[in-house]
Amino acid sequence: MPRNPYARLFAIPGATAFTVGNLIARLPMGMFSVSAVIMISGARGSYALAGAVTATGLAATAVVAPWTARLVDRHGQARVAVPATVVAAFGSLSLLLCVRYGAPDWTLFASYAATATTPNTGGMSRARWAHLLKGDAQAVHTANSFEQAADELCFMLGPVLAAFLCGSLFPQAGTLVGLVLLLTGVLVFAAQRATEPPPQARTGPSAGTESLLRARGMPALLAGFLATGAVFGSLEVVTIAFADAQGHKAAAGAVLALQAAGSCAAGLVYGAVRPRGSLGRRHLLCAAAMAVLMTLPLLAVTVTGSLIALSGALLVAGMATAPTMVTAMTLVQLRTPEGRSNEGMTLAVTGLLGGIACGAAGGGWAVERLGTAAGYGVPVAAACCALLLSSAQACATSTPARRRRPARPRASNAA
Repeated sequence: MPRNPYARLFAIPGATAFTVGNLIARLPMGMFSVSAVIMISGARGSYALAGAVTATGLAATAVVAPWTARLVDRHGQARVAVPATVVAAFGSLSLLLCVRYGAPDWTLFASYAATATTPNTGGMSRARWAHLLKGDAQAVHTANSFEQAADELCFMLGPVLAAFLCGSLFPQAGTLVGLVLLLTGVLVFAAQRATEPPPQARTGPSAGTESLLRARGMPALLAGFLATGAVFGSLEVVTIAFADAQGHKAAAGAVLALQAAGSCAAGLVYGAVRPRGSLGRRHLLCAAAMAVLMTLPLLAVTVTGSLIALSGALLVAGMATAPTMVTAMTLVQLRTPEGRSNEGMTLAVTGLLGGIACGAAGGGWAVERLGTAAGYGVPVAAACCALLLSSAQACATSTPARRRRPARPRASNAA
């Protein structure tokens, strides 16, 4: 076996094939919302309507995604992911046609809500690694680091590709290309049946029905994903507003890409090293590092007011987010019962998306009421909340050893 930890992963038969399919399917996840906003706002002249439609899709995803993930765990990835993707593709295609031919506004909401059946391809990929690498904690750590770096890369390139296609070709181009990539990637991914985890059929009337929120430490862990998502959402809105105030709004995408690039690089490096200490302690340390480094953008804009200084601060600040996400996802895998890994990771992603929406709203409010520089206090506050929740999760799962005194032998009553 090769000594490079990532080369060892892809030496597993079938690993490269399902990873390629998954990356193709994951790239459109960063394209659809941007494409929808450009398409709807251009045709209807309303950013408010475009934002409301995408928010409706996010809310629908929060409801439908865990249910879809439970079906994936119970019946298998290929049997559920392919039809679920087809339904989501029809939803995106319906949205495109409704916008193109001037259908009533309510049809836009209904069409985009139908895309909520899109399966969590990142979660399914992590579930395959967990199945293939069962018992090898170091290899699972490397695989989770790679998947987090892939997430950062796809969400960094997706919006840029969508904006380029919609702007250079026609407003519907981003949605159409995203649909082709999504269907192609899921079909390639699902075709790799040899690496697919076996489905976990229900074995009793209550099997698989108990909420994962009752698992030990899971509520604080999912709340931590919500807070981490708020960091991402607020950073995006506040950075766009700051760049606009500096007269360089077009550069906001490149500045945000530096934060994602720093996170991607840190994730790959983190996956290549052998972790030390308990997983809970590493998660706590990573969350503390994220809370500290998120103060750098605030200091950069407060002290210098320079977009260049902000770019460097975001590059460094992003280096703590991927390790935090990697350790958190690994904790989710450990806290999730056998046979429900995809459901657990989908809940984590749902919490992350909800946090992004809340962070975007909070960042926008702070910019309008307090100014762009003070707006960077929102990601700092969100990162501190993630640190507190990490501490709560560590306390909830700790099992302090109790000192027991040796039992004294009872004196015999016999005379």
